[in-house]
Amino acid sequence: MATTGGVLLSDELLRLRELVSEADGIELKVTVPEVAHRSTTATLGLDPIDAQIRHVYFFDTPDLALNKVGVVVRARRIQGGGNDSVVKLRPVVPSELPRDIRKSPNFSVEVDIVPGSFVCSASLKNKLPATAVRASASGERPLRKLFSKEQRAFFAEHAPDGLTIDDLSILGPIFVLKLKVVPETFDRRLVAEMWFYPDGSRILELSTKCLPTEGIAVAGDLRRLLGDKGVDITGAQQTKTSTALEFFSAELQAKPA
Repeated sequence: MATTGGVLLSDELLRLRELVSEADGIELKVTVPEVAHRSTTATLGLDPIDAQIRHVYFFDTPDLALNKVGVVVRARRIQGGGNDSVVKLRPVVPSELPRDIRKSPNFSVEVDIVPGSFVCSASLKNKLPATAVRASASGERPLRKLFSKEQRAFFAEHAPDGLTIDDLSILGPIFVLKLKVVPETFDRRLVAEMWFYPDGSRILELSTKCLPTEGIAVAGDLRRLLGDKGVDITGAQQTKTSTALEFFSAELQAKPA
């Protein structure tokens, strides 16, 4: 993706505008450098006691065959709520997606924007009972039971030939704290997620969602909020999913055959 010093070039801005016009929503994201986690938590008034606990599982082959073709398969256990699963495809061009899948109430197209880059993704979600993910992760139930017929068809269409959901390895879980706040001077919800990786590393991501027509205004408001709070957004941006997949892929491949 063409960028210069973290700034999108004009042709990329035009492409972004096209994608946004066809998407269902926008998610603006920024990851905070690890050295600034404590100060950011304090300045934004984030209290971990108020956070929701989540366990996030990814499913792929040890060599990440799905990730290589842009498919992400995930399931979550959520404190105080049900479980859910998703089959995600990225990048996508919204206008090239089949009309029937676009009509599904479980399907959404979103443009994720981070400083200097963006990606458009399509997600097909499924709500699950509170015990579903744990049962499949422990081997009591097949992994395919976490996914609806609609999701399994979407997976089969985009996964490498011959690969089924039950062939996938479990990558995870990742322990996550998620907190929603509405800071002063910011008229919408800000979401903070802290992802804790088994090697002791952490990712703190701040995000907010908006409609496609609100993108420019909300991006400006978010930048001003973080600037006023002294939150550094100029560092290298990490993605939670890629970091998790790379960590567990290396772990799986290091195990004796």
